[in-house]
Amino acid sequence: MVPGGPSVPEAEGSMDPSSQEAILASLGQILVQLGCPADRSQAMAMQLDKRARQLAASKSKPYQDALAHLLGLMKQGWAAKDKGL
Repeated sequence: MVPGGPSVPEAEGSMDPSSQEAILASLGQILVQLGCPADRSQAMAMQLDKRARQLAASKSKPYQDALAHLLGLMKQGWAAKDKGL
């Protein structure tokens, strides 16, 4: 779970395409809630999912933890942008 944010979808191992699509749709919705432009949310969700999988594999940590970490960073970035920093 992202601190102070929506719950993070789980994705471990290989999944069928419909499960992957559901996770990407959930990620897209979470990104919009965190400040991502809606028209870019699905592309960003795909990139975020890919990076979370890479991070989880390289750091030997669960996908959900890697995804929560990345979402937290994105949330901070959009918050700073909104404040003009």
